[in-house]
Amino acid sequence: MNAPDDNTAWKRLRGWWLTPPRPGLQRLIHPWEYRRLRFLGVRKIAAGSVAAAAGFICLAYGGYGWAAFFLVVAALNIAWGCWDLAIARSASSQPQV
Repeated sequence: MNAPDDNTAWKRLRGWWLTPPRPGLQRLIHPWEYRRLRFLGVRKIAAGSVAAAAGFICLAYGGYGWAAFFLVVAALNIAWGCWDLAIARSASSQPQV
């Protein structure tokens, strides 16, 4: 049985979150997502493109508030997707331990 001070659930969660090992800010990325960075990066860029198209359509019809919203969402998605692809590119160039 576990002792009262034994925190095995926390140790399991911490161990799961730290696999695969990654440095610095990359630890903020969910482990499931970190294993599929290329796919999710491309998907975020595609979603950003769709949001940009929606923003330009709203802009053409005079919905300036909605256009601003969709264009900000598009910029954030494209930036995050490019960041994911940069991490995936740098991770694939490093030797496996």
